[in-house]
Amino acid sequence: MARKERVSKGKVMRPNYFVFCEGETEVAYTEILRQHYRLPIHIIAKKTLQNITSALVERCKAVYVQTASDRTNLMYDLDVAEMLERLQKVSGAELLCSNPCFELWLLLHYQGVKASLTSAECVKKLSLVAKQYKKGVLTDEMTKHLNANASTAIDRAETLQEYGNPSTTVYLLVKELERLKKEEDEKNKNLRVAND
Repeated sequence: MARKERVSKGKVMRPNYFVFCEGETEVAYTEILRQHYRLPIHIIAKKTLQNITSALVERCKAVYVQTASDRTNLMYDLDVAEMLERLQKVSGAELLCSNPCFELWLLLHYQGVKASLTSAECVKKLSLVAKQYKKGVLTDEMTKHLNANASTAIDRAETLQEYGNPSTTVYLLVKELERLKKEEDEKNKNLRVAND
């Protein structure tokens, strides 16, 4: 009996998600996303990235094996004057901006926010509803709450005026990761059915 020739399954490399950010809380949250979705999410966190440019982004990404479908994300607070203008100059990047600060995105997992607020007020509100919250640290309890209430936070964020105060576009990344997860689950389901 002749041996069957092995045929490549034609695996396609998943896209990389490059997340440029400046704060410890943003890094902690992006780590949660990486673990939850099990995707190649690369966190490039540097305090000096307030002077971000397209050239700097490309230099940072050059150390990774890249694909044509890679996504570049800039996760920044808009409480610094002219930050939005600087970020918009980075070509090919999706802006994941929060105004006044990233903690607003976390707060939206607990409650809606409509009125303008400062970064300090936002952190204080978050600390009242997530008593275990400390800047840069997301506990297991908080992580579970964030994962369980992501769709609620997305709905709340979508009602806010983009880049106004309050606003956040972090939900764009979460929606994209959720879409990829559903596609992957559907593909795996179809493979199981075909193999049965």
